[in-house]
Amino acid sequence: MESAKKCAEFIKQSNFIVALTGAGISTDAGIPDFRGPNGIYTLNKYDPDRTFGLKFFLEDPLPFYDFAREFLHILEKAKPTFTHYFLGTLEKEGKLKSVITQNIDGLHQKAGSKNVIELHGGFERSYCLQCGKEYDFATMKEKIFSEKIPHCDECGGLIKPDIVFFGEQVKDFSKAEELVYQSDLFFVIGSSLTVYPAAMLSDFARGRVVVVSKGKVNISPAKADLIVDSNIDSFFKDVSKYLKEV
Repeated sequence: MESAKKCAEFIKQSNFIVALTGAGISTDAGIPDFRGPNGIYTLNKYDPDRTFGLKFFLEDPLPFYDFAREFLHILEKAKPTFTHYFLGTLEKEGKLKSVITQNIDGLHQKAGSKNVIELHGGFERSYCLQCGKEYDFATMKEKIFSEKIPHCDECGGLIKPDIVFFGEQVKDFSKAEELVYQSDLFFVIGSSLTVYPAAMLSDFARGRVVVVSKGKVNISPAKADLIVDSNIDSFFKDVSKYLKEV
């Protein structure tokens, strides 16, 4: 509880908050961490390279689309967690300037966050790799479940969701760097800081750094003002209570 009180004080004293979020923020929403106990990297249900490698996708997109069908079924049931809504509220209050996320689940947007940088992209948009035709989420979702491998209605080309595959550069990283550099409070929430280049973002923080995650995080204690190993929702519920006491 002492760490929650300290975190609440940091929030009160800050005017330019930026948050980096990883898979841990969404596990309470029912979305398994890819690298967690029930994740695809651990259970060996899908070969990560063949599922998410751009080279393999271009040769055989079926492993990715098999994964996509399962993942979209999970997304249908998933709802934003308390922490997703908490960050959305901080943004509405003008405190939080941006959420930088490693996730592809779109839950920040569902919770009301507007300024979201999706480093690894998402399913919101898809594109034909041949003619460039864009497909919105609803149309692409229908195609994923009705076609074994979705192809373009215009030219018959292969369609790829706007997700960053192995071999592609993450999105808007320079913008993310700049935001972290400007922040007076930088949150790392639900990320182990082991996946690059997102793991480098804490190096750009000049203000306070607060890390909230369950399990080990790849950051030196000297670089963080507060490191909390806790259930994320439980911690931020306590933080919220302290904020309301003022």
